[in-house]
Amino acid sequence: MRKLLLLLSLLIPAYCMGQVKITGKVINMTDTKPVPNASVFLNNAQVGNKTADDGTFTLSNVKPGKYDFIISIVGYETYTYSLQAGSANINLGTISIIPKTFQLNEIKIRPDPNREKYYAIFRQQFLGYSDNAAKCKILNSDVLDFDYDEATRILKATSHDFLEIENKALGYKIRYKLTNFNYNPAKAMLYYEGISNFEDLKGTEKQKRKWRKERQSAYLGSYMHFYRSAIKDSLTQENFVVMRLIRKPNPNYHGGPNNKYLQSLVNKPLDRADFFKLTDQEGLFAIGFTDCLYVMYTKKGREASDNSFQAFNMPNNATTIISFDEPYAFFDNNGIVANPHSVIYEGDWGISRVVEMLPVDYEPVVEKK
Repeated sequence: MRKLLLLLSLLIPAYCMGQVKITGKVINMTDTKPVPNASVFLNNAQVGNKTADDGTFTLSNVKPGKYDFIISIVGYETYTYSLQAGSANINLGTISIIPKTFQLNEIKIRPDPNREKYYAIFRQQFLGYSDNAAKCKILNSDVLDFDYDEATRILKATSHDFLEIENKALGYKIRYKLTNFNYNPAKAMLYYEGISNFEDLKGTEKQKRKWRKERQSAYLGSYMHFYRSAIKDSLTQENFVVMRLIRKPNPNYHGGPNNKYLQSLVNKPLDRADFFKLTDQEGLFAIGFTDCLYVMYTKKGREASDNSFQAFNMPNNATTIISFDEPYAFFDNNGIVANPHSVIYEGDWGISRVVEMLPVDYEPVVEKK
C-alpha cells in the first residue's frame, strides 16, 4: 500500500503541484524593524524573490520536495532553514536575521602574483571542460578568495559574496555563494558546495528554444534524472542500466589517480530493490550498496574527457561509478542528495560541472515536432 500511495503522489498533475506558496516576514533581530530588499530563495532552485518594504515576501510555484530556504542581504548573516514542501502552502511567520559585526581595523590588501594562475585552475574545474564551458562566464571573479598549498598542490577557494555566473549554454544567470571548493590533483578529487539561485536569461524565441533543448540534453542521463527515475521505478524505461562493480585494493599501487583498485564488473543488471530504499520520512529516499554501482545511460556516448574505469566488452555509453562513504545517500523528490559527502561519483557525473548544472526544480519538457 505504501508503494501505491507513493506512485499516486508522483502522478499529481504539474499544474496542481506548482501552486504551493511560501510566505513570511523578515526583521532585524536587534531592533525588530522590517528588512526590505533582502533576497529570499530556495537553494539551487529557480524560485526566488525580494522582501517588500514591510519585510514580507512570497515565493510562488514551489514544487514538492526538500529545500534549504535562504535569506541573504549585505550586512546580515545568511539565514538558512531546511523545509519540506508538500501540497499545502507554508507560512514561515516572522524570521529574525542577525546583523553582521564588522572589524573597523585598517585592512591592507596585497595583490597575489599567482592569483591569475589559481583562477585559471579554479575556472576550469568549477565550470568544466565541455564545449559549453566556453559559453559560461564568471562576471565578478574578484569576490573569490584562494588558498593554495605548494606542498600538496591542493587549491581551496571560497567567495565572500555571490558569484555572478552567466551561462549562455543553458540560458541561466546563476548567483552562487561558494562556501567550499577543494581541488586535489594528486588524487584527482574535486569537491565544491555553496548556495545558489537561478534566473532565466533574456533571449529571443529562437534562443529560448535552443536553451530548452540544451537543458533537456543536460538533464538526460544526469544524477537528477537517475534518482527521479529510481523513485518512479522507471530506470529501465528511462534507459539506465545498473550493475555491481567489485573493487579491491591493488597491492601494487604506488600512488596517483589510476590503478588504485583491482576491479571486476558483474555483468548482470541489478534490480532497483538491490540498492533503493524507502525511508520513514515523507519525500526522502535512500540509495546504498555494499560494493560500487556501475550506472550506464544507454542513450548517450562516453565523453572523451572521461578517463574512469570502463569494463571490458561494455558498450561505449555514458557511465558513472557510484561509491559510498556512508551506508546510505539520502535524496528527495527532486533527485537531490541531502548528504553529498556520502557518495563519490566517477565518470560521467564526476566530470559534470556548473555549466551543466540545472535548478533542482527543473522539469524536462517534451518538445513538439
